[in-house]
Amino acid sequence: MLTRQEFGRQLLHAAIGLAAVLFIYLDILTSWSLFLLIIVGCLTSMLSKRIHLPFFSFFLHHFEREEQKATFPGKGMIFFFVGVLLAIQLFDQNIALAAIMVLALGDSVSHIIGAQFGKLRNIFNIKSKKLFEGTVAGTIAGFIGAASFVPIPEAFLGSFAAMIAEVIQIDLNETTLDDNMIVPLVAGTVMLLVGKFI
Repeated sequence: MLTRQEFGRQLLHAAIGLAAVLFIYLDILTSWSLFLLIIVGCLTSMLSKRIHLPFFSFFLHHFEREEQKATFPGKGMIFFFVGVLLAIQLFDQNIALAAIMVLALGDSVSHIIGAQFGKLRNIFNIKSKKLFEGTVAGTIAGFIGAASFVPIPEAFLGSFAAMIAEVIQIDLNETTLDDNMIVPLVAGTVMLLVGKFI
């Protein structure tokens, strides 16, 4: 069952993602500003474990998962901006924006629908806690968002591949890579390949 805190977390995730797309499109949010945001986020995360930071602590209290508060506060948001930065550095703007839309909408909707309405084990990873209905809903939401920037085949296949990658969970040296990094990279790569070869 989806908790109020997790629902709020996913809405915030989607809202920040949509804002990032708008600001990148308007050339307000650049690679350098994203890099600075990530650095500030990392420093703030470290400081928040030692002292009370009014604004940051409010968001941690209301939106951060309990397991992250003690170990890596703000981890999801930091890796979210790492994923956004990688997307705009690696891909043309339209593909980057489409990939960020998959991250913003697909990732959030998959969590909300899967947790609230999911019943079926995921065919892409039976051991995953992320249920099949969530993957389908996330694919559709990501596709709709991505289709604003790339043709329909790229949008659908990019969103579909990213949602599968989210469920599979990619491990590196026994550490699972954060899906906020994986989702835009997979979505953007698939969109790029589909655009070139199909």
